[in-house]
Amino acid sequence: MPYNFKNKKILVTGGSRGIGAAIVDAYLKCGAEVTYTGQKKAQNPNPSAKFLQLDFSNDASIESFLSSAEIEKFDVLVNNAGINKIDHFHEIQLEDFKQIQKVNVEGPFRLSQAVVKGMLKRNFGRIVNVGSIFSTISKEKRASYSTSKFALVGMTKAMAIEYASKNILVNVISPGFIDTELTRQILSETQIAELTSQVPIKRLGTPAEVAEAVLFLTSPENTLITGQNIVADGGFTCV
Repeated sequence: MPYNFKNKKILVTGGSRGIGAAIVDAYLKCGAEVTYTGQKKAQNPNPSAKFLQLDFSNDASIESFLSSAEIEKFDVLVNNAGINKIDHFHEIQLEDFKQIQKVNVEGPFRLSQAVVKGMLKRNFGRIVNVGSIFSTISKEKRASYSTSKFALVGMTKAMAIEYASKNILVNVISPGFIDTELTRQILSETQIAELTSQVPIKRLGTPAEVAEAVLFLTSPENTLITGQNIVADGGFTCV
């Protein structure tokens, strides 16, 4: 359905490509005023939205971003930025583990903490943290990543409980295997075919499908759902 986000100010992290870019586009189509971030300067910035550089692995970048007087203006926050590095558990380097937690957990924590202050003043706010199927299941070489995504779900539930009475709803959307440029770079057509054969819906999800779920969760139409981890995976985690 065509949600109305006119006069709503949206902040999407990691909005330069993939799922993040689809979320930015979806909000723009609904009349929102969108600001999105990326670790590096956007090569092809969306002309209808405002781009800001933000590197969650860099303290100076975070401090500069959070010091902005405009940080409390956002009605909706989508914490989409994240990183991953796979390795056998016994071979994970401590610095790599810390880096993944810093970007995937500390980043959303600090940004949510800053943005929610303005939401409290307006008695309205919607926050969606982008998780992963590896926030509910895991597999070998995913210890660092799963740790971060399970933590994100825990933080979401705690925030949801604390702010529900203030009309601030906080949820997680956890995508499964999504057909992005990065997916196509990492996996061959044969590997994708093998993967989709294991998904009950028999295909990869699309960024637009994830964006549609984010739109609903952050819209004024959502007046009840909070503290939930919505898994968008075509049924993969059910089998």
